[in-house]
Amino acid sequence: MKTSVNSLTEKINNIKRRPASFQQLPGLFGVPELSSPAGFKVAQQKALRKTELLVATACSNPPGALTVETFDQLSDSLCKVADLADFVKVGHPDPAFRKAAEKACINIGTAVEKLNTNVDLCMSLKKLLENKEVLETLDPDTRKVAELLMFDFEISGVHLDESKRGKAVSLNVNLLDLNNEFLNGSLLPNRIEKKALPEHIRHLFSIDGKSIQIGSLHADSPNELVREAAYKIFLYPNSSLLHCLDDLLACRNELAKLVGYETFAHRALKRTMVETPETVMKFLELLTVKLSDRYGRTSRLNGHLKGDSENKWLSVYVFVCRYNIDSSLYSPYFSLGACMGGLNMLFSQLLGVSFQNEQPMAGEVWSEDVRKLAVFHETEGLLGYIYCDFFRRPDKPHQDCHFTIQGGRLKEDGEYQHPLVVLMLSLPPPTHSTPTLLTPGMMENLFHEMGHAMHSMLGRTRYQHVTGTRCSTDFAEVPSVLMEFFATDHQVVRKFARHYQTGQPLPKTLLSCLCESKRICGAADTQLQIFYAALDQVYHGKPQNRSTTDILKEMQEKFYGLPYVPNTAWQLRFSHLIGYGAKYYSYLMSRAIASMIWRQCFQKDPFNREMGERYRREMLAHGGIKEPMLMVQGCQVWGPHDFVSALCG
Repeated sequence: MKTSVNSLTEKINNIKRRPASFQQLPGLFGVPELSSPAGFKVAQQKALRKTELLVATACSNPPGALTVETFDQLSDSLCKVADLADFVKVGHPDPAFRKAAEKACINIGTAVEKLNTNVDLCMSLKKLLENKEVLETLDPDTRKVAELLMFDFEISGVHLDESKRGKAVSLNVNLLDLNNEFLNGSLLPNRIEKKALPEHIRHLFSIDGKSIQIGSLHADSPNELVREAAYKIFLYPNSSLLHCLDDLLACRNELAKLVGYETFAHRALKRTMVETPETVMKFLELLTVKLSDRYGRTSRLNGHLKGDSENKWLSVYVFVCRYNIDSSLYSPYFSLGACMGGLNMLFSQLLGVSFQNEQPMAGEVWSEDVRKLAVFHETEGLLGYIYCDFFRRPDKPHQDCHFTIQGGRLKEDGEYQHPLVVLMLSLPPPTHSTPTLLTPGMMENLFHEMGHAMHSMLGRTRYQHVTGTRCSTDFAEVPSVLMEFFATDHQVVRKFARHYQTGQPLPKTLLSCLCESKRICGAADTQLQIFYAALDQVYHGKPQNRSTTDILKEMQEKFYGLPYVPNTAWQLRFSHLIGYGAKYYSYLMSRAIASMIWRQCFQKDPFNREMGERYRREMLAHGGIKEPMLMVQGCQVWGPHDFVSALCG
């Protein structure tokens, strides 16, 4: 059953609870096995049995296109379990489901690491790549995927002797556990006795009996005391998690050296746009120098926040987000329904794409407030599905992110496998009288994550190994960061921002202030990202005989200029160390490219269909099959620019 986006808006703004029978059968995301936690074991066993057959096929068939197709089927079979479990282990409200999904992630991950060091499997691919006669018969996409798959073998240590290959597998399996431990710990809230906080601010936090639970920095709060309490409590050091991070970094370094790299950063950056950690650090240092003039022009704002030496740290999480923006004035104009309507309008005009609400099957979703959107193109029909898990709930991580559940690919029967993704946000749920109202920051995050989703929907590649966001990490954030420019452009915002009660548009004065705040705070925000990226590089560089906190102190002083706050450990909340280890600079690189695209393609007319079609054709459609720089050139934004000037302009 499908309904229009207007109906979707009403449903999101006025959620009604479904009957208790809702949670019964048939299975998460329509997977029959996943009607109960025990189903994860069944699903993974099924995938592993299929893997054995596909490995045998790949190793026995003569080299050719079928070799690559078999590898992609193998990847698809394992990813359908691993990717789904990767979301469920953090997003499902039932601890039993989370635990079962976590085990599935580890088991499938272990199987993948063994496959990545399987010499016979590697040889089947090597024979293809070394056979020039056969290679010439392959289309460019098939050849590219074969090369990418071979690279995966190489960085996993397939070239090592049997003993060292076993060691590499052991280290990778250990990393699966450490990654999971650190990620879970980084998302857990901290607790403090209720009496430790002033009574007049306690109600602004989550109260659990005699304790208060703090799961975020509350950076949007206008109350300085709330921000200070959240900062010091949320970032209070956890000794076991500090040890976990030490072990994680040491294990990554040992693995990198074992397979032939100087550091983990050198291994992680191979085949990216930058290639080496030295290039990254030069980029960050040059960017810092270039920003100094512009940063100086914002000294008045810094001074405003640095007046009290006790609160210098506040500028890190307040000033760079919004300067002189009172979120309470904007939220009534940014109801979730209005924002979703704005996205639908934008995608429809730019790309011919629209959303339709679709009723999920019983058991298909994990919470009654999750919404399923079918994504349609005006001539191509169904593109895929987006599951919108937007609202806060107990034990749900306080983070905004995009999960690929199923990648798109051309199936053996000629049909296209539709991509499935989850967008997870942390929005306040609606009340009986008020819809969900977003702050400007929340609205921007919604646009950002929807950029990832549209990349997944429109990345129509033949192979799922390179579909959608499965591309170079330093390019993967381009579509999402580009959406941030749309989110703070006056031509776009004035089209959808309406007061939820009166229907009146956002006043011009507020709109101007919103757009100006992005420009004014741009330099400081970029400098903060430089600090994060530099910290990430040092953590993954040559081991240092000092604590991760001591390294953070130095990097913060060098790249951000603000003193460390005693008894805090921000690095323990740096969850990007897992998915973006040694690659956090990607946000800056992607922002530079997105800035070029915005200025030359969309700034004058953000609804230009011709530019939207070019953007889709030259960039979104290719996933990871095409070199990033070629995609940038295809959008005709490559010219007298460089990444530093794009970020400093």
